[in-house]
Amino acid sequence: MHRVCFTLQVRKDRMEEYAERHAAVWPDMLQALHDTGWHNYSLFLRDDGLLVGYLETPDLAAAQDGMARTDVNARWQAEMAGFFEDLDLPPDQGFWQLAEVFHLEDQLTAGPSTPHSTDTAQDQ
Repeated sequence: MHRVCFTLQVRKDRMEEYAERHAAVWPDMLQALHDTGWHNYSLFLRDDGLLVGYLETPDLAAAQDGMARTDVNARWQAEMAGFFEDLDLPPDQGFWQLAEVFHLEDQLTAGPSTPHSTDTAQDQ
């Protein structure tokens, strides 16, 4: 499963409405996301409008393509577009994807690696 984290910037004057809309996402939108491979999907909104999204999917491009083929996604993206700053694409295409640099479980299952320590104790 591929882990995806992304950011967008919500307009400060629309943050409350954005949160309200996401407290009651349309049932057909929820089902479409699930059916097209958007799993463990969460959105987090900071008080300055920074939106951080996280999802797990077997294939992000396939999940996005699947949503692009649904009518409900076209309606949802059209309604959501006005909530974001500096966005030339629909929100589900215009987000900034972050590179994953650490995942605890991946490193635990990979086994021991070369130890790095800041401990300055010397052999006696």
